[in-house]
Amino acid sequence: MNLIDIPNFIKEYITKRPESLFVSDIEKNKKLLSERIKGKSVLVIGGAGTIGSSYIKAVLKFEPAKLYVVDTNENGLTELTRTLRSDANQFVPEDYKTYPMNFGDPVFRKMFLAEGPFDIVANFAAHKHVRSEKDKYSIEAMIDNNVFKAKEFLDLLLEYKPEHFFCVSTDKAANPVNVMGASKKLMEEVIMAYSDQLQITTARFANVAFSNGSLLAGYVERLFQHQPISCPADVKRFFVSPEESGQICMLACMLGESSDIYFPKLAEEEMVYFKDITLDFFQVSNRPIVECKNEQEAKDKALVMTEKDPYPVYFFNSDTSGEKLYEEFYTDSDKVDFEKHNALGVVKNAKKLALPQIEETITDLKKLLNSGDYDKSAIVAVLKKYLPDFEHIETGKSLDQKM
Repeated sequence: MNLIDIPNFIKEYITKRPESLFVSDIEKNKKLLSERIKGKSVLVIGGAGTIGSSYIKAVLKFEPAKLYVVDTNENGLTELTRTLRSDANQFVPEDYKTYPMNFGDPVFRKMFLAEGPFDIVANFAAHKHVRSEKDKYSIEAMIDNNVFKAKEFLDLLLEYKPEHFFCVSTDKAANPVNVMGASKKLMEEVIMAYSDQLQITTARFANVAFSNGSLLAGYVERLFQHQPISCPADVKRFFVSPEESGQICMLACMLGESSDIYFPKLAEEEMVYFKDITLDFFQVSNRPIVECKNEQEAKDKALVMTEKDPYPVYFFNSDTSGEKLYEEFYTDSDKVDFEKHNALGVVKNAKKLALPQIEETITDLKKLLNSGDYDKSAIVAVLKKYLPDFEHIETGKSLDQKM
């Protein structure tokens, strides 16, 4: 099979945009972005992932004086550094360091206090997969990372205030139907409770095409391992490129007013079915496929296939918990500004709870999680108490039960 040009494939078959959606917004605000980034100190948490690393590349175009990157993925940090250092056109500040650590650990606090303060802080350290809510343990880890640690970090930032703080969200926070989306919605409410004391913005956006851990990135790995492809036939999504994902976050971080929630202006007709992307992927790769009736048939065919055989692909209808067949960036009750930017909308009336209300929510969650007597449904019930628009879809099936 031909190894296709993934960035070009994204432009031609997924986003169908020859250049970034945000070129005009970046150009229009180039002077202001330079004023707010050039010569500044930047801390990026979760910077080894697709979105975090794309944010770093977007920010580096405006030449900050200092860049520190924190991530639990040591290999990811190594590859990030290799990528930045190997690009002849890439600016890298002299004061550049990476730290393989968790932003909730004591050693992170030591580093932050000793090496800060930082002018620009961006947090991408989040559980982002719906598959990460399979049982009470995985949900507890998700809530701890997305909510508890986020609040602890905000308390630290109150003592050492940056000029700009950004924390990534997700489209799944709008009318959430899964615990991951609910955890990010709660995260939004946590950060908004601090937005009168800190300059805070966030962004909800679409699937990032071929991002680390995504279904589409998994296609490349399956091909290398000569394993079958599995794809939902009934799910369609909005998509942005990795480059665009970083630009959204940079624009929100540097241009937004405190408590703004940014999202890309994408029309409903721009959503793409995963099945269509899969068919295009194999067509561009000059490899025919054979559609299989189930996973076992696909695996059996993969065992005996040669380079001349059609590639086994299993298309299925989604039936796992928390799966939303469509995406939305804002709700009917949101006040949205569509005029400020060319390609970005902004939710202007994010709910702002008082800190005591946030602390009550977190206390209730921690009390349940520390009781030892709880299950997934009990966690969902507590989340629903504080998130009235959370309508969890439970089917008893997890993505970890699929290929």
